[in-house]
Amino acid sequence: MGVALFKIKLDYDRYKKMNFEEIFKDKLWAVRYDSEDQNVLYKLFKDWNDVVWLKDFFEKNIDDLSAYFKITNLNQAIYNTIEDAEKLECLICDINENSNLDELFRHLEPQRTKDVLIEKEKAKGKYTNRHASWLRIYAIKLTHGFYIITGGAIKLTRTMQERAHTLEELRKMEEVRNFLLANNIIDDLALEDYLKELNIS
Repeated sequence: MGVALFKIKLDYDRYKKMNFEEIFKDKLWAVRYDSEDQNVLYKLFKDWNDVVWLKDFFEKNIDDLSAYFKITNLNQAIYNTIEDAEKLECLICDINENSNLDELFRHLEPQRTKDVLIEKEKAKGKYTNRHASWLRIYAIKLTHGFYIITGGAIKLTRTMQERAHTLEELRKMEEVRNFLLANNIIDDLALEDYLKELNIS
């Protein structure tokens, strides 16, 4: 997956700066937080393909895995995750100028009206013949179908509020959304204007 070298450095009160990296021109960006050397999308796929990382995660969350998905075999959970991550990564890699990202991402909060400015969205892996996918990619949708990925998670519970790692993803989405609203960045044009002001473009 080729990421453009073009980066946006954004000041935010919790972070000294927040970097946005372009994944696909005029369609998809991903946040790179100060504490990370990769953007969130790269980090997600790196973790979801790391057997050691996955083993540690599922050992810590075995109760949820067995309660919600009826899976007790860690090797099966690891295999399923890697297989599903590969399919999801292919969907991201296949994005082109004609792609409609609204077909990939869905409203995080379905009860919200479509009039909400800068919506919270999610993309998830494909349903397999074994079980529904537990992989999630979270993003902020600006107008004109422009998306900024804020993070992702392995979601093993019904709601995000039930576990610390998914609750953290909600917090990150809200922080990025609040920053964008505070700076009137509601679409790709506003983002370009913001870049010009920072003399980065």
